[in-house]
Formats: sequence, C-alpha cells, structure tokens
Amino acid sequence: MRDTCRLRPGIPGLSNNIHVISIVGRFLEHARVYYFRNGGDEEYYIGSADCMKRNLERRVETLVPVEDPELRQQLRKMLEIQLYDHRSAWDMQPDGSYVQRQPRKEKEKRGSHDKLIRMTARLARDSHNHPKGKPRTVRNIGPNRA
Repeated sequence: MRDTCRLRPGIPGLSNNIHVISIVGRFLEHARVYYFRNGGDEEYYIGSADCMKRNLERRVETLVPVEDPELRQQLRKMLEIQLYDHRSAWDMQPDGSYVQRQPRKEKEKRGSHDKLIRMTARLARDSHNHPKGKPRTVRNIGPNRA
C-alpha cells in the first residue's frame, strides 16, 4: 500500500504558505523538486524522497541544491507547467483530502505530462542543434563519472 503525504498545507500560522499538489496522469514516477523563496532568494533542491512517513522515518534519503542557472531555469519551467495544470492536478486540503482541479479554458485541457513530453522533445531536438555540432551533456558528479 502506498503511503500518504505527511505535509499538511494551509494550516494558519504553520503552513499557510505551503501548497501540495498531486498530479495523476501518464507517469507513476515523478520529480522530487523542492522550491523555496528564502528571504526573496530562490532555492532549488532535488531529492530522492517524497515527504512520506516511510521515507522520513525508515530510509536514508538525500536532498541536494541545484545551483547551475540553466538547470534552475529548466526546473522553474517544469514547476510552472505542473503548478498551472488544470487537467490532472489535485490540491491537498489542510485535512489531507484532495480536490481535483477543473479546466476553465480550452488551453488548460492539456495536462502537465503532455506539456512536459513536448518540452523534453524540444530540448532534445535543440541539443542536437548546439553550435558546436554535438549534443549538450549534463555533468555527472559522483563516483560513476562517464
């Protein structure tokens, strides 16, 4: 059985500036991107875990900052696509229940997964048109460098 998110948004004085959105669609796996606006400065982190009981109490998880401006810009675009999904997104309420969003306009009828697929295809196509004639690569940091 899958666990539930332990973070409760919208509780006055505690989490009134936190939003939890669940996107149900084509992909089971999803990004673990954390965005904070710390004193006006944007901070981006990627991690291995959701805020779920089994991850926070019984596992070793990691969270790392994303500092490269180009990668931060890509994460921001992906987050915006997901935050403004009115097709397949559900908003968590303070009591832990969810309310599904409804498309209000014709352009909102395409879900974030479809938009992300299109964006990724565009990025892949553009990477092959890089001025140096070879695809861009993302640096691999860690013991298994290519």
